[in-house]
Amino acid sequence: MSDIDANYRVTADELRQFIERIERLDQERKDLAEQQKEVMAEAKGRGYDTKVMRKLIALRKRDKDDIAEEEAILDMYKEALGM
Repeated sequence: MSDIDANYRVTADELRQFIERIERLDQERKDLAEQQKEVMAEAKGRGYDTKVMRKLIALRKRDKDDIAEEEAILDMYKEALGM
């Protein structure tokens, strides 16, 4: 076996491992998304507003100062419109 053949086989094996890892991670992501759907369905079944829950989840990911600034601007705009 030549060095080129040996290098190709190692590269192909390594490539296959990367592809298989990505495929496993993709499946895990799908499984997690399904679990999230189930949790939201359970919350909805218990009377919670899942649309609001999603907004809360998004807010919790953001910086508190950014949220405060956005809310202050929103309040200012609402006041300007007489809301």
